[in-house]
Order: sequence, then C-alpha cells, then structure tokens
Amino acid sequence: MSVATDTGVKARIHPSPNHGQRAQGAPIDMVVLHYTGMQTAEEALQRLCDPRTEVSAHYFIDEDGAVLQCVPESRRAWHSGRSFWKGETDINSRSIGVEIVNPGHEHGYRPFPDVQIEAVIALVRDICLRHGIHPWMVLGHSDIAPDRKEDPGELFPWDRLAEAGIGLYVPPFPLGAGVLMQEGDVGQPVEAVQSMLALYGYEIEITGDFDRRTRQVVTAFQRHFRQEKVDGVVDESTIETLNSLLRRLPTLAS
Repeated sequence: MSVATDTGVKARIHPSPNHGQRAQGAPIDMVVLHYTGMQTAEEALQRLCDPRTEVSAHYFIDEDGAVLQCVPESRRAWHSGRSFWKGETDINSRSIGVEIVNPGHEHGYRPFPDVQIEAVIALVRDICLRHGIHPWMVLGHSDIAPDRKEDPGELFPWDRLAEAGIGLYVPPFPLGAGVLMQEGDVGQPVEAVQSMLALYGYEIEITGDFDRRTRQVVTAFQRHFRQEKVDGVVDESTIETLNSLLRRLPTLAS
C-alpha cells in the first residue's frame, strides 16, 4: 500500500538508514540515474538499506515499474561516491539519486523494460518540476564518475526521456568517418575536444594529451549521447554529437 512520499508519483516507503545532512545552502539541482548492478532486485535493495554498506539512494525503481522511496529528498543519500560535475564535487548534497533495477555489465546487462522506463520518466519529471532542475542536470552515474562507473549504460534510453522533456539530448550524428583522435595522440585538436567536454560539465584537464582520463570521459560521453558505438575514440560522429549538444546549452540556459 502506498503512503505519502516526497513525490506525487505512486510510491512506497522502504526506509534506509544510510543518509545524512545536505551541505548547508546546497540547492537540489541534479538528478543522478544509476543501475543497481546486482544479480537481483532483492539483493540490491538489501544493500541500499544495510547500514554496513554506507550506500543508499532516494528512489529505487524495480523492473515492474514499482517505485520505492528509501531516503527523504531533504536528506543527503549516499549514491554518487567520488564524483564531479561542473565544478561541484559534493554531488550527493546537490542531487536526487535514483537506482534502476538492472544487473548491469557485470551480471548480464539487458534492456530496461518499457514499464520500468515509464516509471523512471514519471518520477524524474516530477522531481525536476518540483525542484526546477535544468534538463542538462539529469545525469548518469558514469557522467559524474567516468573513471569508476558505467551506469546506467549504453542500453538506457535517454532519447525516450528527452521525448518526455527530461534531460538534454540530441540525435547522435551518424557513424561514418573513422578515427580523428584516440589515446596517445597530442595536439590542439585534442585540447579542443577536452575543452568541449569540460564545458559540458565533465571533469577533464585541458592538456592537449589524449590520455587515459580523456578516453574515460569520451567513453562516458558516448554511453550517454552516442550509444551505437562506445569505444573511447573520437570520430566524426562523437565530435559532431558533442558540438550539437553544446549548441543547445545557451538556448536552454537563457
């Protein structure tokens, strides 16, 4: 039976003890989407509610579309870990974390059921409306921690969320021309791509050296925005998709 939660979406309270106080003055201006990355939903929910793990999220969405609230939105859930976006490092204090049941890359990654995505859309739309969260601040865990995380991954339908007005998304530029730059390359073109990724929000140094970190960030960008081929290599499709995305920012920000 559903009880009163922070969201207007039908949900059920399943409390986790794993939360703390948000940093004073920190606005709630991000939504971070995760997959659970465990073999079963039950195992994942137990972990999120076990005080020994020191891990939690505000919401948990099962494959059948059921929504649970584990942490009040006013509290700081522990879902992001070491992370960064647009200069901010205490992402937990500024975000709502949503765990989406899926075994993930380690345990048999698979497409997300339609009913589950419909529940994600309804919940995240409600969160964004209530908190005034900008579309470009709806992120994947891999966006804010590209060296550690892959979720929600290249099967997550960001395009469907965008059709519902959630998140910033552009149709990816078609695959075609080959490699423009890859790990080991150096020079001004690499510096330009690093600058563009940093402008969007990723944590990356602008050095002109296509190092391991640059490959990780490019891979994270592809997982979110150019899912057809996720290889950490900058090709024409990757750079044109990034260009198109950045062109959307001023219009939406104004």
